[in-house]
Amino acid sequence: MMGPEINAYLILAAFLFATGALGVLIRRSPLIVLLSLEIMLNGANLALIAFSRRFGEIDGQIFALAVMAVAASEVVVGLGLIVAMARRHLDLDVDKLTTLRG
Repeated sequence: MMGPEINAYLILAAFLFATGALGVLIRRSPLIVLLSLEIMLNGANLALIAFSRRFGEIDGQIFALAVMAVAASEVVVGLGLIVAMARRHLDLDVDKLTTLRG
């Protein structure tokens, strides 16, 4: 059973990546920025898996799995920071975040 060609996967991956990039550039909420970064990473993972399937190698799938693990830990840390800032009643605007500078 054959699935769609690699072009369909790459078009979807580019759409996901562009949607995530647009969300990072336009939105000011840190939560939306984190979600947009996740969408970008998922687009990149889809492209890795599509190329891995096309060339019959497993390297792209392993790398995509590693990227997912790193992305999950990034979301945990980011959400922890957002919750801590919300509890201190700090402004959650990305342009105004200067409290984390050392």
